Amino acid sequence: MKYIGKYRICGLLGRGGMGKIFKVEHPLIGKIFALKQLDPDPLIVSLMGWDKIAGMFKSEAQTIAGLRHPNIIEILDYDESDDKPFYLMEYYVNNLGVMIGETFRTEQTSRTLNIDKVILYASQTLNGLDCLHHAGIIHRDIKPFNLLVTDHDSIKICDFGLSKLRGEKLKGPPSLKFGSGWYAPPEQESDPDAVDFSADLYAVGVTIYRMLTGGVPDGDYVPVHRFNPDLDEAWDVFLRKATAASPADRHQNAIEMLADLQHLKDGWEAKKGQICRLPIPGKSDVTVNDSTPHKPRSHPVKIDRRNAREKFELDLLWRPRTFLQNKFEVNPDKTITDATTGLIWQRSGSQFPITWLQAKEFVKGLNSLKFAGHGNWRLPTIDELVTLLTEFPSGEDYCIEPIFNPRQKWIWSSDRRSFTAAWYVSIDMGYVASQDFTGYYYVRAVTDN
Repeated sequence: MKYIGKYRICGLLGRGGMGKIFKVEHPLIGKIFALKQLDPDPLIVSLMGWDKIAGMFKSEAQTIAGLRHPNIIEILDYDESDDKPFYLMEYYVNNLGVMIGETFRTEQTSRTLNIDKVILYASQTLNGLDCLHHAGIIHRDIKPFNLLVTDHDSIKICDFGLSKLRGEKLKGPPSLKFGSGWYAPPEQESDPDAVDFSADLYAVGVTIYRMLTGGVPDGDYVPVHRFNPDLDEAWDVFLRKATAASPADRHQNAIEMLADLQHLKDGWEAKKGQICRLPIPGKSDVTVNDSTPHKPRSHPVKIDRRNAREKFELDLLWRPRTFLQNKFEVNPDKTITDATTGLIWQRSGSQFPITWLQAKEFVKGLNSLKFAGHGNWRLPTIDELVTLLTEFPSGEDYCIEPIFNPRQKWIWSSDRRSFTAAWYVSIDMGYVASQDFTGYYYVRAVTDN
């Protein structure tokens, strides 16, 4: 086993020009953390010098440790190992970049979020930035991959490696870029030290556009209502201001941007109220056309990522190619029967997110208690879970009360990706992904009718 200080290395989470981030475990209590260790590229060391880089790294740790806010990642320890400094952070398996399916080719289409979720994540990001900016800190690298999503669906801003204090000058070599192309404002590329707080707000604007449309705004701004008819011109006024080329034309602080976002939220809530006062027409999803029960695969499989999309019949964004028209019946014993599949589901499942191994124990507990009179509960397969997914919500879809507990947004399957990872489904965003066993997701057990 390899260690950094007293922490056991479980795997590499990511690397950059300045260092590496590891998934580590505390040797006594077994708790999982993220550990960032300074390990710069030799070229950067030759250009900037080790002392300057180490000073920036220490400043980064001190910057985060000095803040206390629910939407900012927390620093838990700082030390050195083999003459390389490191600091310890909270560990969360999800981030917004993974959730929307963004890749290194940022211009490629990604998954979209429903309007309520966009408002939630954007508001929390702006609240975190308000705390940063009040401390005189400009992040300079706000983007989906630097917005962690906790087990309870809240945002935590992370990765302060490029942040700067107001008035601070830390010029590196001309070839050293600050920020991420599509999310950084124009002035940040030409003079990273001259940016003000509006640079972070610009990045939030691009992120909101990304969440709503699946794309990033480029030279010719495309109105968001072309992607989602539930959005109106007020959203475009907001986003054009947020992503204005000139800093003077943008929101000048996070509170101002939050206030404008609240106006959009109020307008959206009023629109939903109007929609929901109208009769809801019948809606036909892509269906299984015959009248025989659609029996999805119930036995678990082990399948790697290269073959999973075809095996699970998913599109390029890992969503179902077709959707089932379920016939749900809510039972008095806290279960739901689907006549289309012949499956019986827990209506609520686990109250809190748990690891995959804990999920298996949870199911054993249901069987020992004969929950709802059944002793053959199991973790569902991906094939069974995707029968619960629906098309992207629009219009009257927002008026339909969920019959399952909406708390369980990410649900473990019994299918494994490897000997240390399993597949899961994002119920509210409608996609399939995988995570190692130490991730925290929910359980919704299933049994046969």
